[in-house]
Amino acid sequence: MMQKWKQAVFAIWAVILVGAGLACLPGAAQADEMQVIHMDIKDGVITPNRIEVAAGTTFKIMVTNSGSSPAEFESLRLHREKVLAPGVTSFVVIRHLSAGTYEFYDEFHMDQKTANGVIVAK
Repeated sequence: MMQKWKQAVFAIWAVILVGAGLACLPGAAQADEMQVIHMDIKDGVITPNRIEVAAGTTFKIMVTNSGSSPAEFESLRLHREKVLAPGVTSFVVIRHLSAGTYEFYDEFHMDQKTANGVIVAK
């Protein structure tokens, strides 16, 4: 009976130690290594209006509305939108894009050419 108890305890510790070891592998820190891209929207002017990323990666776009009117980062193809009041900063996370070009725009200023941009995944 005591032998089975020792085997069970050993098995539990083995699982815990293997799990802890796997957490230390390079891929485990992936969230900390996420690429962050800063974007500014100011009254219909998006800067930068072209973003290039590696295909298949996860990245975060930090969007700041430095204008005096509301702004909205929107992409139909990416199924993402973020409405920002003046002076607000927020973010959008985009995961694992296939190679291609993805359009985005400021929906509140669609009448301006400067309110459009693209994400290019290579």
